[in-house]
Amino acid sequence: MGTTQLESVPEPKYWHLKTVLTDALDSEFAVGEILPNERELAARFGVARATLRQALEQLELEGRLQRRRGVGTTVAPPRVGVAVGDTGQTWPGTETWEPVDSEAAAPPTAVARLLDTVPGELAHTVRRIRRSHGQAVAAELLYVPARSVPGLTGIDAPTGPARARLVLRELQRLPLEGQDQSVELGSARADDAKELDRLPGAPVLLVTTRYIVAGRTAAVAVATYRADTCRLTFGDAGMQLLAG
Repeated sequence: MGTTQLESVPEPKYWHLKTVLTDALDSEFAVGEILPNERELAARFGVARATLRQALEQLELEGRLQRRRGVGTTVAPPRVGVAVGDTGQTWPGTETWEPVDSEAAAPPTAVARLLDTVPGELAHTVRRIRRSHGQAVAAELLYVPARSVPGLTGIDAPTGPARARLVLRELQRLPLEGQDQSVELGSARADDAKELDRLPGAPVLLVTTRYIVAGRTAAVAVATYRADTCRLTFGDAGMQLLAG
């Protein structure tokens, strides 16, 4: 790698350095590759280490870099596209989501309202994880009232992934009529933060999907995406892995 000196620019030096580093990430480094140490980078770009740290911190906030103890600073995987708009009328698939568990639990009040169930009424609650390049980027809770999957009443299924797959299988038997979706900014709850390797309260994208059968809500999914690993997409390109 050659030596690049920064010229005088009107914007803060660290911000200009961030732009230069972004170009370098796109042209010189692969996903997961470890960057040179701070001393080498500072020398290459002719800046103080304090300036370099500011630029690296900004790139980390934007999801371009990851800092891992004992490893160093690595190039982050591509961002996951979070679809809004026309996503097609399909049940939650299993291609990109990993079933983790399923239990009977009372949904939050806002979800119970969408399901049109009595507050405190139990629902099948399926927890799933979505990964990109081996890293958890989203955690989902899928709430399914008992009325939607009556075939599960007499099934003595175990807990864990096996139970989750049974709930999903029963749900996919229903003739889906439509779905709607909303996306909003939020803060990571303690459980989600642990799954996603974030601190509680970290910024996240909350994607709520309501599935409709026979004119009634059959299930509601609430997915929590790491804001630093995702971006919104529109139309049929949603839910694909997109270049960051």
